[in-house]
Amino acid sequence: QLVESGGGLVQPGGSLNVSCASSGLSLNYYAIGWFRQAPGKEREAVSCITSHGSTYYAGSVRGRFTIFRDLNRVNLHMNNLKPEYTPVYSCAFVTWSGGSQSPPEPFGSWGQGTQVPVSS
Repeated sequence: QLVESGGGLVQPGGSLNVSCASSGLSLNYYAIGWFRQAPGKEREAVSCITSHGSTYYAGSVRGRFTIFRDLNRVNLHMNNLKPEYTPVYSCAFVTWSGGSQSPPEPFGSWGQGTQVPVSS
């Protein structure tokens, strides 16, 4: 099971770090992805990192978001956040073909996620 943390209210243009952790698994052996879903919208893949350190970023966040591993966590550092309708960020185990145009596919159960409202 994966648990997300670190969400919170951010002003437009601000930065925030969200974290994905597991109490029972070493995440270093797995590809982990971050996804977000705003109310009334489909869930979209934001980023992922493989066990070898390869990364994927959605076009909408490339250059602003950075995914990285820290001990047994997968963090997503987000810069220059844009106003959105309170998306919920969730992490998941993923499979990924490796192409920059091919978003990762999640599998397994979803956690509760963490909200990142961006508002002034």
